[in-house]
Amino acid sequence: MCCTAVVCCSKWHLHIFPDITDTYDSTYEELYGNSIRDDQEEEYRCLVRDFVAWCHNNGLQLNTSKTKELVIDFGRDRPRPRPVQIGTEELYKKTQSRMYFLRRLRSFNICRKLLWMFYQSVVASVLSYAVVCWGGSVTKADLSRLEKLIRRASSVVGMKLKPLATVAERRTIDKLRSIMGNVRHPLHTVIHSQRSLISQRLRLPKFRTNRLGNSFIPRAIRLFNSSQGGRRANRRTGTFL
Repeated sequence: MCCTAVVCCSKWHLHIFPDITDTYDSTYEELYGNSIRDDQEEEYRCLVRDFVAWCHNNGLQLNTSKTKELVIDFGRDRPRPRPVQIGTEELYKKTQSRMYFLRRLRSFNICRKLLWMFYQSVVASVLSYAVVCWGGSVTKADLSRLEKLIRRASSVVGMKLKPLATVAERRTIDKLRSIMGNVRHPLHTVIHSQRSLISQRLRLPKFRTNRLGNSFIPRAIRLFNSSQGGRRANRRTGTFL
């Protein structure tokens, strides 16, 4: 299940809700756009309660174990929190445990198509969960470790499977294009402001740290510009992607 980051910004509260449907985008837009100032959080909390009530009225249940809140406070007099370190150990263990079932299915002489379907729904869905968020920040060692799992799964399924890096790049570009095509998305104006007046490329925002440079927007823009350049080159040679 994919997620939508819902941000309220001076003190910021960030919730990650399951991305249930496009019909409640107005709530996402409200949560994104409303600031919390002078510790007055009642409006923010009312919006959250309204969202929960909407889910209940429409027969939907929020998975509270996957709903997280991040508070970002720009106050200068408060101690600086420790940076968040995103590791892949739990992801590796969970994926590895599901590989057992894939190997068991192969022992029953299941056809390749069904093995591939099982891999996509049970193994790959865990391995690539929220890869758009963490794919740019993963270390080479961790990425290599996860890629080994995919190569093992490939030998079990009996066909070549897409590397995690390729999946992350494709999903990042797809997410960026969906934002560009959705005028109601909170990041639409941010991305649109980066468009070059001369070409179809997007200008890369300035950043001082690698951590920010590997975050979603800079990374997505780099991948998008690379894909645009590839298309132009293919047009010149008479071939198309």
